[in-house]
Amino acid sequence: MAIPAVPQDLTLQEKIMLLSGAGFWETAALPHHGIRALVLSDGPHGVRRPSGSSTLGLGDSVPATCFPAECATACSWDRSLLAELGTAVAREARAQGVDILLGPGLNIKRTPLCGRNFEYFSEDPLLAGELGAAWTAAVQAAGVGTSPKHFAANNQEADRMRVDAVVDERTLREIYLRAFEIVVRTAKPWTVMAAYNKVNGMHAAENPYLLRSVLREAWGYEGAVISDWGAVTDRVAALAAGLDLEMPASGGIGADELAAGLDAGTITEAQLDASVSRLLGLVDRAAEHLPESGHLPESGHLSEGGGKELGQDDGGALYAASHELARRAAAASMVLLKNDGGLLPLAAGGTVAVIGELARTPRYQGSGSSRVNPVHLVSPLDALQEELPELLFEPGYSLAVPDPPAGEAAASRPEAVPVDLVETAAAAAAAADTAVVFLGLPDDAESEGFDRTTLDLPDAQLELLAAVVEANPRTAVVLFNGGVVTTSWAAAVPAVLEAWLPGEAGGSAVADVLLGRSDPGGRLAETIPHRLQDTAAFGNYPGEGGSVRYGEGLLVGYRWYDTRGIDVAFPFGHGLSYTGFAYTDLQVRSSGTGPGQSITVELTLTNTGTRSGREVVQLYVGAPEDDGAQQRPLHPRRELRGFEKLQLGPGESRHVEFRLEIRDLSRWDPEAQSWVADAGEYRVEVGSSSRDLRLAGVAAVDGTVPAPLLTTDSSIQEWLADPEAAAQLVAALSAGAGGVDGGAGGAAASAGLAASLALVGNMPLRRMARFPGTPVTAELLHQLQDWLRAGRGGH
Repeated sequence: MAIPAVPQDLTLQEKIMLLSGAGFWETAALPHHGIRALVLSDGPHGVRRPSGSSTLGLGDSVPATCFPAECATACSWDRSLLAELGTAVAREARAQGVDILLGPGLNIKRTPLCGRNFEYFSEDPLLAGELGAAWTAAVQAAGVGTSPKHFAANNQEADRMRVDAVVDERTLREIYLRAFEIVVRTAKPWTVMAAYNKVNGMHAAENPYLLRSVLREAWGYEGAVISDWGAVTDRVAALAAGLDLEMPASGGIGADELAAGLDAGTITEAQLDASVSRLLGLVDRAAEHLPESGHLPESGHLSEGGGKELGQDDGGALYAASHELARRAAAASMVLLKNDGGLLPLAAGGTVAVIGELARTPRYQGSGSSRVNPVHLVSPLDALQEELPELLFEPGYSLAVPDPPAGEAAASRPEAVPVDLVETAAAAAAAADTAVVFLGLPDDAESEGFDRTTLDLPDAQLELLAAVVEANPRTAVVLFNGGVVTTSWAAAVPAVLEAWLPGEAGGSAVADVLLGRSDPGGRLAETIPHRLQDTAAFGNYPGEGGSVRYGEGLLVGYRWYDTRGIDVAFPFGHGLSYTGFAYTDLQVRSSGTGPGQSITVELTLTNTGTRSGREVVQLYVGAPEDDGAQQRPLHPRRELRGFEKLQLGPGESRHVEFRLEIRDLSRWDPEAQSWVADAGEYRVEVGSSSRDLRLAGVAAVDGTVPAPLLTTDSSIQEWLADPEAAAQLVAALSAGAGGVDGGAGGAAASAGLAASLALVGNMPLRRMARFPGTPVTAELLHQLQDWLRAGRGGH
C-alpha cells in the first residue's frame, strides 16, 4: 500500500488535529487541504450508524439489516458465506455513507462467561482468523474499510478498561494473536483497533510490543491503528507505540498532550508525520470508493406479524436481498446438537405446540455497541404460523423483569415465573404431537460491558421445560443465546437446535431447519462444557489486584478438554445433519525437507443418506510426544490445522485435500524469537469434531528447531542434547583437562559418564565447577569456552 507524503503546508496544529476524532464517529476534516472526514460505524453483524454524529447512538441508529452475530456465523465454518456477508454489509455501509466498519471481532473465547462472546468467532484462532479474513477481504473489495478488533487479549468484559492480561509470549503468539495475524497478512485491513485492556503491564493502545514489534515489524502491517473508543490513557505513549488515531474526540485532551510531548522532546515531528501519513493514506483509499446514496431505509412500520415492512422507495431491493442472505446464513449456522429418533425435521401432518416467549419475542442479536436497528424482523412464531396454521402457542414464561433492588446489577434480575403460564403451556404440549420449546438468555443476562455469572439457563425456563417434557416427551428445544449454556437438561429431550443469535431473519431460518427445508449446517465453534468448573480459565478468571493471569497457557477451549481428558457436553466441531457421511481413503504424504517441507492430506467424503446435506471436514494435528530422550515443550493433544465445508447430494462423494506448510506445524519459541517445528512423527486426524475422529495417520517432519546457542551457563542436559557438544564434553571429562581436543576414554566409560551427568542434568555447567571433587574444573571451563568461540559462535 502506498503511503502518501505529508503535505508541506500542513501546520503542526493541523497534523495534531488529524490524529483525533472530530466527534463520536467521524475523523477530522481539512477541506482547504482537500482532506475529508471519514465516517466509522460499528458493524460486525450489520451497520449501526447513529442518527447523529455527536452521539453514541445506542438505540438510535439508521435501520440496517441485522445479520447473524459472529457467535452464529462462526458455526457455519464457511469462508464463502462470510465473504457473502462481508459484501452485503459493505453495500449497506456505502449506502449509508460509512467508510470504515468496526469489525470483525477476533478475540478468543477464553472463558464462556465473557459477556461479549456473541461478538467473537471462536475459541480456536485458525477458525477465527480464516473466517475473519474472508469477511474482511470481501468488505474491503466492496470499497469499505474494516477494523479487526480488539487487539489484543481482550477476553473479558470484567474491568475491561484497566485489567492487565498477563500472558506468556508463546501463548500470546499462538492463541491470542494468531487470528489477527491471519487477517493482517491475508486480508490487509485498512485499520486495526487497539483494545482497552493492558497486556503484560502496558495498555494495548500504548503497547510498543503489540503495535510496533509484532503488528508492524513482524507482520509488515502498513495500515492505520486506531483506538477503541476511550482506550487511550496517554496520547504521547500511544503515538510513540504506533497508534495513529484516537477515537472519539477527546475534547482537546489528546491534542494538548501531543503538543506538550513535542515541546518536551518525548515524541518527534517525524513520528507525528508517520501517523499523519497513514491517516491520509486511509482517506485516499476511502476516496477511491465514493459512497452510494438513495438507499437509506426508513424505520418502516410493524406488520401484523411483528416484522418491519420495506417501502418501495427506500432501497427495498438492496435490503430485501440482504434479508434473504441473513436468512440463509442463519440456517447454515444453526447447530443440531442432538436428534434422537429423528424427531427433526418435524413430520408433516402432525400438530405442533410452540412454547416459549422467545418464539414470539426472539433474542436475535447481542446488546451493546453492535446493536443494529433491524429493517425487517421476523419471529419464529410468525414464520411457523405461516407454514402450520393449526399451530398451538403458549408463552410459558415472561421476559418482563421487575426493577432490581437498589445496588443490584441488572444482570442478576430474576425472571418472572407465573405458575399459570407453565400449566397452560404443559396442557398445550400434551394436546400436540410434538412440542417445540424456545429457551435462551434474556438481554440482561449477557452484554457488552459486563460478564455473565453463570452458564445456566434461567430457572423459570428450566421449570417450564420440565413440565412440558413430562406432558409430552416428543419435545425439541431451540436455543437463543450468545454464549454457551449448560445442557444437563438435554438428556430429557430428544432434539436440541442451537440457533445462537440468528439476526433479523432468524425466525424464518428456524422454520426452514425445523421443517426440513434447510439442513442444519452449523458445527460448534466453541465447546459446550458440563460445568463452569470444568472450563480452562476457572481459577484464573476474572483476576485480582488489577490483573488476570492466563495460567492455562495454550490449553484454551478444546485444547484444554482434549489434552486433559475432560468429558464435555458437546465437543468443539460437533453438529448433526439430517443425513450421514462416511470418511474413507486417507492418504498422508510429505514432500520437501526442513523449512521447505509440506504435508498433503487427502480423503474421500461420501453422503450416505437419502437427502442433501452439509458437512465440515476437520483436520487436526498432534505434535510429537516426549520420547524420553529429550523433554519437549508442551503441546496440546490436538489442534485444528484445516477445515472444509461441503454440501453433497444423496450418495455423492467428494475428494478433499489439505496442504500444510511447515509454519502450520510450528510453535513459537520465545528464546529463538521465531516459529520452529519439532522433529518427529505428527498425528494426523480427520473427523467431524475434536472428539469424533474418523481417520488417522502419521506424518514424519524433519523439524526446524535451531541448535541452541550453548554457553558454560547452559545446563548439562542442554549440552548432552547436542550430539557434537555432548561428545566434546564427555571426551574432555574422560581424559581430564588436557583431553579437550578429543581425548579417548573407552566407549563404556564415556557412556557411564554421560549417564552420571544426566542425573544432574538441570544444573548449569559452570555451577558444577563449584562442587568439591567435581571433574568440571575452571581450566576445563576455559577450554570449553575456547571450543565454543572457535566453532559454535557462542561464549
